[in-house]
Amino acid sequence: MTALREFGGRVWNELLRSLGDTVGFFDPEAGLAMDAALADLALRLVVVAILAAVFWIVYRVLRMGLRGLTRRVAFLEGLEETVLGGLRAMLVTLALLAMASQFGIPSTVLASAAIAALLAFAFYAAWIVGNLLLTNAVRSADLDRSLEQLLRNVLAVTVVALGGIAVLQQFGINVLSVITALGVVGIAVGFAAQETLSNFIAGITLLVERPFRIGDWVEVSGKVGRVERISLRTTRLVDRDNVITSIPNASVASSEIVNLSAGGPLRARIAVGIAYKESAAQARDVILPVVTPHPKVLGGAGYEPGVVMSELGDSSVNLTVLFWIAPEDIGTMPKIAAEILEGVKEALDDVGIEIPFPHLQLFIDEAKGLPPVLEPFARPLAAGPGAGPGGSGGPDA
Repeated sequence: MTALREFGGRVWNELLRSLGDTVGFFDPEAGLAMDAALADLALRLVVVAILAAVFWIVYRVLRMGLRGLTRRVAFLEGLEETVLGGLRAMLVTLALLAMASQFGIPSTVLASAAIAALLAFAFYAAWIVGNLLLTNAVRSADLDRSLEQLLRNVLAVTVVALGGIAVLQQFGINVLSVITALGVVGIAVGFAAQETLSNFIAGITLLVERPFRIGDWVEVSGKVGRVERISLRTTRLVDRDNVITSIPNASVASSEIVNLSAGGPLRARIAVGIAYKESAAQARDVILPVVTPHPKVLGGAGYEPGVVMSELGDSSVNLTVLFWIAPEDIGTMPKIAAEILEGVKEALDDVGIEIPFPHLQLFIDEAKGLPPVLEPFARPLAAGPGAGPGGSGGPDA
């Protein structure tokens, strides 16, 4: 048993010596130095655990305070989770830096990293508050949603740029040289993407001037559709057939824009022709009872349907049926007009009012060459039924 104990002690001492040679914690001649290294490591781990607990307690306290603040201040409602996310990231970073200080990392590096983390959280909080203020201001001014998104993107880019500069300066990076290099690259990209920049500027102009909004029915560059999206490069329209058309903003800004929705109710027109022998007043009395009861046709003061004479045409008296529809029904206006037109046609047929159609009469003056050609066809008609080409029309004897 004694021999076995001596053998185990020799193995342990040899193991300590090998670790000392490999890691450098121990004096090869004194294996007992391992105890001091382990004690130092244990002390550092205890300090790390205490730091983690302290930061966890600080986070819990700040979380409780933030919840109480958001409940009392309506302005901060809905921002609790967003702020807590940034707060967690900052505290975790500071905790890791404090723990890293226990393992010999230079204090200057740790201080710079800690200041950078605090600055990053400060800019993050500034972005949250600025975004909230911007959203409230845009909605109070009843601006377009696309303009709101553009301003939020500009704010985000500005905060990120300023925050990045502040963070890089903490590590001794020359920000001016980086900005200069980016400026040169930006100039080169600008020359290579002039069309894109033109569309970008035109998009900002459209968002500021607001000739139309998302959801409006417009006619742009010969296309009629509902505005689905206004981006910084294109304007997207969806027509009545659900076909999506993306028009470059430069083309939109330089063309004539007809907004069908901006003025409220829209007046529609249907052309109807009647024969010259018919009475326009009678036709009006027949058409109005068809138009007025339609569920999509507006009524009331200023929106009464009407039938007016618009033109004395070549073969018909042309009438125009006028009626108003609500802005939300502009997308189905062709369907409404088709239903009314069908009803008008049936109503006119029921009372016997003729709807003429173009026809052609041919008059030939002094056509002396035609009688010899038509004479063989005229003889059978003059002789009566059953007559032959040259006979008397009776049966053969």
